[in-house]
Amino acid sequence: MSAPADPPAGFERHFRRSPVTDAWEPLYSKRDGDRFVIGLRVAAAHCNARAMLHGGVLSTLCDNAMGIACVLAADDGTSLVTVHLSVDFLGAAREGQWIEVGAIATKNGRTLSFAAAEATADSRIIGRATAVFHVGDSGRPKTA
Repeated sequence: MSAPADPPAGFERHFRRSPVTDAWEPLYSKRDGDRFVIGLRVAAAHCNARAMLHGGVLSTLCDNAMGIACVLAADDGTSLVTVHLSVDFLGAAREGQWIEVGAIATKNGRTLSFAAAEATADSRIIGRATAVFHVGDSGRPKTA
């Protein structure tokens, strides 16, 4: 039996594009209260030589989701740069499985923001992550 191609209800195509993640498209995302969630259907291109979701893919999705969660919680055009990322790999995911990385901002400060995330494969926990981000402005001109 093949896995369904469509994402679960509530997910839409991810609004943020990046040269790093372009090769992994389609990515999906949604807001769920204070949580920001990125979703992905695992394909062969996401897997390592052991046919499991590559840890680098999962780490990147966690970093992306946590950064966006902090930006959305700040709601002020803040720009963030990752200064620390920790990922605990607690399980594996295989081709065809639906991955979700749900992230929340745990603290937004003037110079640092903190976040946590949980990653699941078909609702089974496969990872947890935390991150610290340096807070800067977006580089956009200020308006009076």
